[in-house]
Order: sequence, then C-alpha cells, then structure tokens
Amino acid sequence: MEKRLEQLREEYKSVPIPKELDSIVEKALQHKPKKKRIVMWPTSAAVAAAVLFTAVVNINPDAAQAMSKIPVIGKVVQAITFVEMKEEKNQSSIDVKTPALSGLSNHELEDSINRHYMKESKELYREFMKATSKSKKGHLSIYSDYETVTDTSDLISVRRDIEKTQASSYTQSRYITIDKKNEAVLTLKSLFKDDRYIKVISQNIKEQMKKQMKEDPNKIYWVEEDDMTEPFKSIHADQNFYITDQHKLFISFDEYEVAPGYMGVTEFKIPTSVISKLLVGDRYIR
Repeated sequence: MEKRLEQLREEYKSVPIPKELDSIVEKALQHKPKKKRIVMWPTSAAVAAAVLFTAVVNINPDAAQAMSKIPVIGKVVQAITFVEMKEEKNQSSIDVKTPALSGLSNHELEDSINRHYMKESKELYREFMKATSKSKKGHLSIYSDYETVTDTSDLISVRRDIEKTQASSYTQSRYITIDKKNEAVLTLKSLFKDDRYIKVISQNIKEQMKKQMKEDPNKIYWVEEDDMTEPFKSIHADQNFYITDQHKLFISFDEYEVAPGYMGVTEFKIPTSVISKLLVGDRYIR
C-alpha cells in the first residue's frame, strides 16, 4: 500500500492538468471506459512541489483504505480525502482538504473530476501565498472541506465548501452529482426537456423567499426592487444543485448571492410537483 501511495505521488507530480474540465468530461461521456491505470491528482511539477513541500501534506488513512479497494470487483464509488494542506504564515492560515472520487470504472472521467478538485486547491494555495508575501500584511484565513450529502445505489452528490475570511467572511459551496451506474456527471440542464425549467424554478424560489420572510422577520432575501441591492431575478442555467437520497432537487446559492452575508449559503427544495412535467424522466427526481 505504501508503494502504491508513493506511485500516486509521483504521478501527481508528473502529469499536466488540462485547461478545461468540461471538455474532458464531455469527451469521457462520449466514449466507453478503457482499462488503464488510475492517475490521481495530476498537476504541474512546480506547483506539485509547492503543495507537497511548502504545505503540510497528509495521506488520510481512510483514503489509503479506500484506494486499497479500487482494484477489486464490486468497487464502491465514494469521495475520499487524498491531500490536506495546513500552514500558518504572517498572521494568515490555510486548511484545505482536497477530495477525490474513487471507484469509477471510467478512469478518464474520475481523473478529470479529481484534477478539477486539485486545480481548485492550487488556486487557494496561490491566493494564500500571495497574501503572505513580503508586500502583504496577511490576515487571510482559507478553509475548505467537503461532505458526501447523497450516497445511494444510483447517485452520489459531493459538496465542497470554501470559506475565506479577511475582514469579512465569504462562503461558497460547490456540488457534483454523479450517476454511478451510467458513470455520468449530471448537470441541471440535463435533468429537463428544455430551458423552461429556469423560469419555473426561479418563480418557485421567489415564492419561497417571500413566504419565509413573511413567517420569519429575521430572514431577508433580495427579491424586491431596492436602491441598495440587485434583486434576484433568475437562476443560472447551470445553477448549483444537488439531489437528495429521497430524489428531491435542491438549488443552492453562495453567501451574498441572493441574501445578506448573515444568511450564509442558502438552499431551496424545489417541489417535484412544480417541475414534474418538465423532467426528462423520474430516474433522479420524483
């Protein structure tokens, strides 16, 4: 097992990261999986060295245990912690756990997702190093963790949280949802017949916002016209989302995206009855 981890370290330092994740994911979905070695955390050698030696890097025991299961039949698709960066410098700190997916037969798809996670971590580390340079005073805190929010026989949804604090804090959550059986990354658009879902979901969210504010005066959403803020008008076609183990759709907004900072990351459960006629099927949402 130690030899395998060392091999992964070397692969991690030697394989270049692709410029765009989406194109690789799309390409992977158009081809049948091929048998090949699993390459996790590829990146440029220079940045890899910075991450591995400047920061404190740990291989989580759970990750090692999960990786040891990868070659056997009946693999389990799951999210594991492969790299963790921790460092304090010039009154700034970084604590970033980088997740990795393991267990997909489509190694190209798995690798592209994991490269994307590593690319995010690299960007966070670069931001930390910039804040702690000689010309900066620091006072930046970067924290990132992840959680598997849905794990069924059909689906896995992983949320990655990134929190940055410098005078004030900002938190964002990013979800990735995968059809385990078909080994496909689900997008919000892929769940619906056409783009009517954008208007329908947006209208339902506005109704929920108004209802919540009426019931709880402590809740505020930017849903009405105001001189101070831009009101929420519509979700994006690729709005952040996840699907629960009860097959329900949740739409997620980053901190400050549709509400004041104290509201944090906000989520809305979309009633299936509202979108049922727009769905391509009931495999995922019902």
